[in-house]
Amino acid sequence: MLKEFWDSASTAYKVLVFSAMGMLGIGIVLNLVGNSTGNQDLAVASLAVIGAGLILHIAGIVVRGQTIRKTLKR
Repeated sequence: MLKEFWDSASTAYKVLVFSAMGMLGIGIVLNLVGNSTGNQDLAVASLAVIGAGLILHIAGIVVRGQTIRKTLKR
């Protein structure tokens, strides 16, 4: 049976994944609050938080890809 990637994943990858999820969640909540209260500044600022979360997510994909490539070469 194949070992799960998460079991052997590096701490850096796990931090990136949880940071990305946290940033995306905070951004969505800020967007909902900003739009429901009519605060356009908060709604626009939430887009930057969501963007940062997406960038962290992409960084996690890169880290995972590099790790998989290293293990395939062996």
